[in-house]
Amino acid sequence: MASIRENLEIIQQRIEDAKTRAHRKDNHIQIIAVTKQVSVERTKEALEAGIIHLGENRPEGLLAKKEAIQDQAIWHYIGTLQSRKVKKVINEIDYLHSLDRMSLAEEIEKRAVNPVKCFVQVNVSGEESKHGLSKEEVIPFIQSLEKFSKIQVVGLMTMAPNTDDKEVIRKVFRGLKELQQEIANLNLPYAPCQELSMGMSNDYEIAIEEGATFIRIGTALVG
Repeated sequence: MASIRENLEIIQQRIEDAKTRAHRKDNHIQIIAVTKQVSVERTKEALEAGIIHLGENRPEGLLAKKEAIQDQAIWHYIGTLQSRKVKKVINEIDYLHSLDRMSLAEEIEKRAVNPVKCFVQVNVSGEESKHGLSKEEVIPFIQSLEKFSKIQVVGLMTMAPNTDDKEVIRKVFRGLKELQQEIANLNLPYAPCQELSMGMSNDYEIAIEEGATFIRIGTALVG
């Protein structure tokens, strides 16, 4: 198995190449190491390589890793979060990437001690197998969050279809970028919506070309 440092060097070069192709000048692309399927030891190797943003998708995995690593990391919850498990997770994380329904927002409001940075999850592709709001539902949903003091909508998140057709993937990412800009232009204090969480091991380069600011890398980085 390659070292995480070696994998990171390859990914960073591909990020730079993607930025060049897209004529992106900004450096604001955050790599999240998705550590959900690897050991605490492998996760610590990611930290030693300089990656402090870690992503988990189950409460048990998050809590076990956090107990071992403590506050050395910035924690992202990237999976579907059941309302009944909010109280376990919400005060242990820095970012939630899967806000997609009012019942979840209400539970966060009830349980969170401090405001939580949230990405609203959007099912851009419309696949039945994917979670998230339809594009048409997103703006009304975000507008309905105004009364929630513990939710800050920092951006939008999506997952592209599992396909080799790069144009299909690109269309999904481009659609999320357009929606993000539309929401940012509303100038909502509780929903600045400047960020885009999109792109994983097999499609992060396309995501960067289309404006991603957070990419969630598992297999290509930590194995």
